[in-house]
Amino acid sequence: MNHIVTMIWKLRIWKDTRGQDLIEYALMAGFVAVAAGAIMPNISASISTIFGKIDSVMTQAAAGS
Repeated sequence: MNHIVTMIWKLRIWKDTRGQDLIEYALMAGFVAVAAGAIMPNISASISTIFGKIDSVMTQAAAGS
């Protein structure tokens, strides 16, 4: 019985699309940042700093701090 419940929860997770929009927007922002860095090399250091800060915040959040 426990195996069936586990399978049902796994199927629900695969069908869940609530976070899909957020991921798509994050990917789009990343692509825009890369394109802006390629077109305007002067701001590439600024973009790198921003993504570095995002990385550290996400790492801290994943660690549970």
